[in-house]
Amino acid sequence: MTTTAPPEPTTEPATVGNRPASATVRRHWTEHGLVFTLPFLVVYALFLIWPLLSGIRMSLTNADVAGTRADFIGFDNYAEALTDPDVWSSLWNTLWFTVLSTVPLVVVGLVLALLAHHLRVVAWLWRLSWFAPFLLPSGVVCLLWLWVIYPSDFGFADQLLAEFGLHPGIGWLTDTRYAMISIVITTIWWTVGFNFLLYLAALQSIPQHLYEAAELDGAGAWHRLRHITLPQLRSTTGVVLVLQLLASLKIFDQVYIMTGGGPDESTRPILQYVYQAGFTGYRVGYASAISYIFFALIVVVSLIHLRVTRRRREGNS
Repeated sequence: MTTTAPPEPTTEPATVGNRPASATVRRHWTEHGLVFTLPFLVVYALFLIWPLLSGIRMSLTNADVAGTRADFIGFDNYAEALTDPDVWSSLWNTLWFTVLSTVPLVVVGLVLALLAHHLRVVAWLWRLSWFAPFLLPSGVVCLLWLWVIYPSDFGFADQLLAEFGLHPGIGWLTDTRYAMISIVITTIWWTVGFNFLLYLAALQSIPQHLYEAAELDGAGAWHRLRHITLPQLRSTTGVVLVLQLLASLKIFDQVYIMTGGGPDESTRPILQYVYQAGFTGYRVGYASAISYIFFALIVVVSLIHLRVTRRRREGNS
C-alpha cells in the first residue's frame, strides 16, 4: 500500500495578474481614498492655503487696494506696525473686550444651563428663550440694542435706571466710560446661548447614579454641584473657554455697527483697524502685516492654553 504525501503549502503570495494581491488591494484603497479626499483637499488649498500664502506675500509689499502696485519692501510693514500707536491701542481694546466678556459668558452660560436642566415647568420655553438670540444675525442684534435699548432718555436702559431711582441720560455708546461695557452687555445677551447649549448637553450626559449615591451619603445641593457637577463639566469648560477667547478676539460686527470704533477710538478693535488701513487707507500690504501679527497672537494664546490643559491632565493622571 502506497501513500502520497500531501502537497507542501506554498509560501509564495497570491498574485493578481503580475502583481501580488496585497499590493493590488493597497493600490485600490489608495486610489479610492484619494478620490474621496481630493475634493476636500482642493477646496482646502483653494480657500485656505492659497489665501494664507497670498496674504503673506502681500504683507511683504506696498500693495494698494486697487492693485496698481505691489513692490517688494521686505519687513518694513511689520516694523511700522510694531511702532504704530494705533495698532497697540486697537489691540488693547480687543484684549480688554476679551477680558470683560469671556468670564461672564462662561459663567452666565453655566448658570443658565443649570437652571434649564432643573426646570420642570415649560422647560422647552426657557431653553428656546435663552438660545434664540444666538440665532439672530449680528446686524439685527446691534440695531435692536442701538435703537431700543441704548437711546438716551427714552431707551429701555435709561427707563430701567429711572425705575431704580438712578439718574438716566447716560451716554451708553457715546461716553468712553460706558461704551465698551455697553458692547460687552450686548455681546453677552447675543452669544451666551451657544455656551448655554454646550453646557446643557454636558449636564444631560452626567450619570445620574452619581447624584443618587451622593444623596444617600447626605450630600446637599451645594456639595453635589461642587464635587460632582463642576468636575464633570471640566472638559466642557475648557472647550467653551477656548471658543469664547477666539470669538472675543475676533470682535468686529458689534463695534462697527454700534460705535464705529468711537468715542475717541476707545472701542476700535484690531480687526476694524485692519479694515481701515486696507480699505480706507488703501494700504492692503500694511493691513495684511497687521492681520498676520494678530494671527500670531491668536496662535500664541491657543498654544498657551493647550500647554496648560496638557499639564493639568498630566497632573490629574
